[in-house]
Amino acid sequence: MNDFSAEAMGLVIREHRQAQRPSMTQEELAKRADYGKGGAVSISRIERGLISPGEHRLAAIALALQLTPGQLKQEAEDRTRSLARQRGQRPVKLRDQVAETKRRHAEINEKVAQRSKITQEFGEAFNHVHDTARDEFFLRFVELAESISGAPEPERPSEEETESTGEIPTAIRIEAMSVGIANAIRGVAAGGAAGVAAGGAAAYGAFTAAALFGTASTGAAISTLSGVAATNATLALLGGGTLAAGGAGMAGGTLLLTGMVAAPAAALAAAGFYVLRQRRNKKEEERLRTEVEAAEAALDQSQQGFDAMIDVLLRATAIMEYVGVHGTHALEKWRVSLPPEPRHWKSLGHEGQERYKEFLTVAGCLLAVSSINVSALLTAKPDALREMDKAIDETLRYADKTIKSIV
Repeated sequence: MNDFSAEAMGLVIREHRQAQRPSMTQEELAKRADYGKGGAVSISRIERGLISPGEHRLAAIALALQLTPGQLKQEAEDRTRSLARQRGQRPVKLRDQVAETKRRHAEINEKVAQRSKITQEFGEAFNHVHDTARDEFFLRFVELAESISGAPEPERPSEEETESTGEIPTAIRIEAMSVGIANAIRGVAAGGAAGVAAGGAAAYGAFTAAALFGTASTGAAISTLSGVAATNATLALLGGGTLAAGGAGMAGGTLLLTGMVAAPAAALAAAGFYVLRQRRNKKEEERLRTEVEAAEAALDQSQQGFDAMIDVLLRATAIMEYVGVHGTHALEKWRVSLPPEPRHWKSLGHEGQERYKEFLTVAGCLLAVSSINVSALLTAKPDALREMDKAIDETLRYADKTIKSIV
């Protein structure tokens, strides 16, 4: 994992940006580093040490500054050590110590507030495109598929594929999800009750359950939920989570984020009156400084998980947005080409049948992205975070590539 702090990387990037001749603005750096709309805000947050760019973003920023990623990392590592040495040099006078502790206390509160704001912002952006993809692609596909009788039972991944060593490869896992969705659709077409008729987002939750459990419904307790909460309730049974709001998902991630500094923050609150006092003795100053250092450590330890979460949200949002736009368009073209109802599998023809299978794959990819346990990134230890980040990256890459190859 990284050996530099977000603060140090931000300082180094800002200095190199300002050292350009002519001096480069944050908006110009964002444009040259291929950030999208509002990229200057992201650059500002990076330079303020609120977030640290992922590998892809770091490489783009380095290129824009006429540096290599290695050079930026090395300078950030050197700056990290320098900052640590500076902070190890405490002021001699108690008055100066009090002033420094107050400043650090204020910085902690500001950083926690900014993290929560950023988490909410990116979470809401994901939720918006997620709901569009769900309503405009997933549920519309399910509705069309339910009108087709006689669809064959899809082949499940073989036991040899799924029972081998360790984790299930992404392709096999998404294929299994698609099979679950297909079987739920076949059940509805044969007279079941888990389809779109059950009602919008609740049906989405039911089909998510089908993708995970291979059944058409998870029962009344979950089917009575609405929106993404239905999905989350299903995933919670597996100890999972989802990027979407509600349950153990994005809202849970926000709560967890603030909870990660809950103990230090509670201690700070208990000792907070010392901050407001104009005078305090050496013992009181030592107490508050200890609490401030504990809160700073908690924030530092969670920085890489927080950065990973933001990167996942950005990529997942782009995938959902693609499905919501291009997937919806492709689905409409398929709908127009379908024969009138009542429809039978054979009446679709080879091309229509293949399109049906491809849309099942897209639906499986959509659920795989939605079910990423993003909140777990925030509490993972470095080794576990590295493995999780690798697995999530594989899911996002595969889903993005597969979806774009189909629609």
